[in-house]
Amino acid sequence: MEFNKCSRCGNFFISNNDVCPKCEPKDTLEFETFKNYIEENGVTNNLETLSSETGISIKNLNRFLDYTGYKNLPNQNINL
Repeated sequence: MEFNKCSRCGNFFISNNDVCPKCEPKDTLEFETFKNYIEENGVTNNLETLSSETGISIKNLNRFLDYTGYKNLPNQNINL
């Protein structure tokens, strides 16, 4: 296990994850929302539109785009 800084709230914690245990449920929910949106609508919009339609911050959308699970989703043509 490593000493990490949470990519959502900035708190330090010990784990192999990139978010702290307190933020993990919300992060999981937002990633599922992101994934469902892409599966239903594709990803041809820019990040601002995607953020306003899903309610997920641009910062977190950028993190989700780096996740391994995203690589398997259809229509990965996001305009940054």
